[in-house]
Amino acid sequence: MSKSNEDEAPENPLRRELPEEVSAAAEEPEPDTAEESGEPSLSGRQRLGKGLWPPRVSRAQLIVAVLLFGLGFGLAVQVASNSDGDSALRGARQEDLVRILDELDNRTQRLEDEKQGLEDQRTELENSSDQAEEARKQTVEKEKQLGILAGTVAAQGPGITLTIDDTKGTVKADMLLDAIQELRAAGAEAIQVNGVRVVAGTYLADSGSGVKVDGNKITQPYRFKVIGKPQDLEPALNIPGGVVQTLEKEQATVTVDRSTKIVVDALRPAERPDYARSSSR
Repeated sequence: MSKSNEDEAPENPLRRELPEEVSAAAEEPEPDTAEESGEPSLSGRQRLGKGLWPPRVSRAQLIVAVLLFGLGFGLAVQVASNSDGDSALRGARQEDLVRILDELDNRTQRLEDEKQGLEDQRTELENSSDQAEEARKQTVEKEKQLGILAGTVAAQGPGITLTIDDTKGTVKADMLLDAIQELRAAGAEAIQVNGVRVVAGTYLADSGSGVKVDGNKITQPYRFKVIGKPQDLEPALNIPGGVVQTLEKEQATVTVDRSTKIVVDALRPAERPDYARSSSR
């Protein structure tokens, strides 16, 4: 074999089998589209990242995300706090657990006692308030009653009207005083004679053609306004030998009228004693 033949490379059997066009096409690389367009070539991962970033988020999605974040954060904090408490109790010894239960029982008992004490105090205050209100009402009522007896308060109620016409001028002060005494004995609670209030210290005196009542001169007809039970007052005046018959003997005309409402409005000034004081302390 000659030297030139030794220098030549052996022929590839595949190249003998492939057509000439296929072999040429395989040897020539395909032009890259990105290179033809002038843009750098991107891998699949780079294209995926480019599609995900930057993200396109709407306003509603952002609000939902914030709410979900807040909810998750709150749940995490709650779970963490519960876990801490549970873990602390799980890790405690039996003696510590017994002590904690005893403290809780003692605290519960103290709270119950305090609650009961407050309820008792409230009941006492309510009772005291009711008692004070009742005492105040009784005081006011007593004051009114004493005012009626003292003549410093006006009064009204059922009673009678006694009218004495003395045209002859024969009725004297002692006769009118007898009428007042008879009415008081029959249960009269308030008496007024011609605009003058009759009280426990009232006195009568003759004065010319009239009569003086506590220094106030009154003339006929003498009109008595009396508050009391009419069924007791009128018979007391009409008993045999009583006030009416005595006045009629003096030629005076006497009339007695019952009424369901008699008003005694003549008042006397309240007098303060000079020396007497209340002995209650």
